[in-house]
Amino acid sequence: MAYLAFKYLVSAAMVVLVSELAKRSDKLGALLASLPLVTVLTLIWLHLERQPAAKVANHAWYTFWYVLPTLPMFLVFPWLQARLGFWLALGASVLLTMLLFAAFAWLLRLAGIQLL
Repeated sequence: MAYLAFKYLVSAAMVVLVSELAKRSDKLGALLASLPLVTVLTLIWLHLERQPAAKVANHAWYTFWYVLPTLPMFLVFPWLQARLGFWLALGASVLLTMLLFAAFAWLLRLAGIQLL
């Protein structure tokens, strides 16, 4: 139980660190947020929990494919926020990401890569 609490504490601390840093510096906060911190932490947790190397490697491999359709959101959101406000822009960006992910998963399936 203590290990699980430690995992929660370290993982939450990373999110708080990024949000606090972003308050002080847009660029530095974005740089830290753009690093695959959640993925790195997940790979560490999987390794420490003695998961098979194939499972750890698969996590990294699938993460690569899942990240690609999310990237346009970071360009569209600022443009939409200036026109629609925060909440509508965020909702539209999430919807766009979901649609792009579905289209991307369909295209990858044609290439023999099964994401879903």
